[in-house]
Amino acid sequence: MSNRSFLLKGYLLVSLSIISLISVLLVRDPSRAILPNPATDISNSTAKGKQTVVFAGGCFWGMEAVFEHLKGVSDVISGFSGGSAATADYEVVSSGLTGHAESVKITYDPSEISYGQLLKIYFFVAHDPTQLNRQGPDSGEQYRSVIFFANGEQKRVALDYIHQLNKAHIFHKQIVTQLLPLKGFYQADKYHQDFIDRNPNYPYVVVNDLPKLAQLKSQFPNLYK
Repeated sequence: MSNRSFLLKGYLLVSLSIISLISVLLVRDPSRAILPNPATDISNSTAKGKQTVVFAGGCFWGMEAVFEHLKGVSDVISGFSGGSAATADYEVVSSGLTGHAESVKITYDPSEISYGQLLKIYFFVAHDPTQLNRQGPDSGEQYRSVIFFANGEQKRVALDYIHQLNKAHIFHKQIVTQLLPLKGFYQADKYHQDFIDRNPNYPYVVVNDLPKLAQLKSQFPNLYK
């Protein structure tokens, strides 16, 4: 959402968004109908009670909507991670100079959905992990792909899955997702929370985000709610 006003998000970038969708289809191998599960995961015996994970991968509106539609996920908050509390402001983050990435904090029940399953949705639905410092029409470090791990297990499982996907050449390009320790998560203004639920006809949303929800429902019907 940096380098653009909200109106630009809506109307002037629709053509770029369509081009970005086409590029995603070219990056992902359509011949691979079966998307691999992570070879390793965090066991239910280790992850007891509700857990949280923080992902970043482009505009947080779409990321939030995707994970809100997963069974076992009870809450998703849009915000910022990677920088300091002093710069965790939308307009400041939009400069791309704060170290922050637009992120989502996901609260989930590991008895209903595992960390590995969340990773699978993150890589195959929520965003394109092969794009460096951008996502679709949005460019800048604040749109980079990052997993902010809260502990060693989250880091290990995510790193193993990235290696697994790269080795299997699931994408035509290497995954560029960063793994960084979670040092803080700062909630964005209320205006950004549940944005797609409140603005389903917003042009940027229609072009960039609603197709993700359709993909989620089609490819992962057992997880969709």
